[in-house]
Amino acid sequence: MTTQTTTPHKQAREGLRLRDRPEFTRKAPPLTMSAGTLVKEAVAEMAARNFGSVIITDADNKVEGVVTERDILRRLVNQNRDPATTKLSEIMTSDVRCATADDDMLDWLRIMSNERFRRLPVVDDEGRLVQVLTQGDFVSYTWPDLIGQATQLGKATLLRNFPIVLIGAALLIYPLIVALAFGLMG
Repeated sequence: MTTQTTTPHKQAREGLRLRDRPEFTRKAPPLTMSAGTLVKEAVAEMAARNFGSVIITDADNKVEGVVTERDILRRLVNQNRDPATTKLSEIMTSDVRCATADDDMLDWLRIMSNERFRRLPVVDDEGRLVQVLTQGDFVSYTWPDLIGQATQLGKATLLRNFPIVLIGAALLIYPLIVALAFGLMG
C-alpha cells in the first residue's frame, strides 16, 4: 500500500479548511469496499448510487486505493478483463493522496489540478476515511469567492489610492467645466 497523506505546509485559516466546505458534512458517505470485492459488484453499486468512484479501505477503514470510472475503462474494459472475476485490487490506483479535515482547501485544489486527480479522500488523525471531496466541490466555492476577493481588492485599491483617483477625476472634469462655462458665456 502506498497511500500518502500530504498536509499542505501552511495552517489553513478558518473558512478555508476542508472541514469548512458545506459538502464536507452534507455529502453522502463515500462508497467504500474491500480490495477483494469483484469489479462487477462495485460497478453495480456505483451505478445504483450514481458515484464515479469507490474507495478501497481495509478493515479499519484506512484508505488502500481508489477505483474510478477511468480505472475501469482503462484497466478492465480496455484489457478485455472479466468484471465477474477481476478484483478491485487488480485495477485500483494505490498511490492515493489523502488530506486531513484541517488542511487548506485552496492548497489541495492546486495540488489536485497540478497532479491531475479529481478525488481527495479526507482521513482522520488515525488515517481512517472520513469523506471524499472532489474538484467540483471546490469549484462551487472558488468562483463566488474569487469574485468576492476581486471586489474587495478593487475597493481596497481604490480607497488606498483615493487621493490619486480624486486628482485624476478632477483633472478630467475641470476641462469639461471650463468648456461648459465658456460655452455659456459666449
